Amino acid sequence: MIVFDTVRRYFEYKGYRVNYVSNFTDVDDKIIKAAQEEGVSCETITERYIAECKKDMASLNVRPATTHPQATKEIDGMIEMIKKLIDQDYGYVAQDGTVYYRTRKFREYGKLSHKNIDDLRSGGRSLLVTGEDQKEDPLDFVLWKPKKEGEPYWNCPWCKGRPGWHIECSVMSKRYLGDSIDIHAGGEDLIFPHHENEIAQSEAANGVPFAKYWMHNAFLNIDNRKMSKSLGNFFTVRDILEHYDGQVLRYFMLSVQYRSPLNFSRDMMESAKTSYERIVNCAENLRFLLEKAAAAGKTALTEAEEALLPEADAFRVQFETAMDDDFNTADGISAVFELVKWINSHADENSSAAFLQKISDELQSLADVCGLLLQRDKNLDEDLAAYVEAQIAARQAARKARDFSKADAIRDELKAKGIILEDTREGVKWKKA
Repeated sequence: MIVFDTVRRYFEYKGYRVNYVSNFTDVDDKIIKAAQEEGVSCETITERYIAECKKDMASLNVRPATTHPQATKEIDGMIEMIKKLIDQDYGYVAQDGTVYYRTRKFREYGKLSHKNIDDLRSGGRSLLVTGEDQKEDPLDFVLWKPKKEGEPYWNCPWCKGRPGWHIECSVMSKRYLGDSIDIHAGGEDLIFPHHENEIAQSEAANGVPFAKYWMHNAFLNIDNRKMSKSLGNFFTVRDILEHYDGQVLRYFMLSVQYRSPLNFSRDMMESAKTSYERIVNCAENLRFLLEKAAAAGKTALTEAEEALLPEADAFRVQFETAMDDDFNTADGISAVFELVKWINSHADENSSAAFLQKISDELQSLADVCGLLLQRDKNLDEDLAAYVEAQIAARQAARKARDFSKADAIRDELKAKGIILEDTREGVKWKKA
């Protein structure tokens, strides 16, 4: 979400009108299982997690998409596209009402992933799924599946059931972006089979190329190992935000070009935190200097300052050159950081308000493209201070009651959150690590 939000921001910065669609899959096996376990509807589960997802997006300054379609609200369109695929002989109905796509009929299957269709069948990892012996070919994939006991379902000409995952995206893309779209994005794990299947469905149904460009972001590694629940190195956004500001996480995510794997570690996050705070400090210092210059009546640009402005503009050129090169945010952020160093060397109490405003606007403009906020959230600081002071009081009470294990546990918990306590003659003081 961070990567493609930044891509969208850059297009808008360059003057494009962007129709950005990001869908929610609100019916699948995991959702159904969770609903059954909790004894609630699938809608209850999906509404809860969509709301939580949007909270995470906001904490990372990811803007809402132009449209956030939901699969269950597009069922009629899916049935229509499946009908069309059947009429064109790309789809067929099995005895139990399952509808499959004839993969081999689409002659260009594999063109995105560069997989040979014959190798897929003979290789160890085929699309053959146990229990799907109704298929004409093991490589065929599901367009519509019959309902199981206790599952949500919709009526259609073939059976009561629900759509396959791949058809959802083809239909939502067609409705909100058209038969052929400019850019299709996603994680590299979706290239095969999901995006390959989308191409097969959409191009067969619509008769035109599905997407002009494909963008796939690489995986996130944890301490040089792929992040996965099985390895026990899996973190959610919420886990990380207990220790770091969302803006630090965003800065870290953009510190590597999106097609390159990104390695998450505490050292890397600390480095991102230091770099981001230096940018914020620069912006806050500019605001302070601007207020002083305005109050002192130093408004007009001097000749010396005017001669300096092309140097500031050079950093914008450097930034745009990086972003024009397949959205190289790593080099783009480096340009922002170089601008910060230049500002720190050339902005002072003798600067005019016009000069300070110009370079402040330059910094703000590039930071906006990256989605980086240049002002600290005072409410967050106040909430943190209130929390730490309450923990210090609880620790002091534990020590007075000679419950030293509890006191130590409180100190350790704060330390894990990046808060260091110092016992001094004047009392307990604290600071961020």
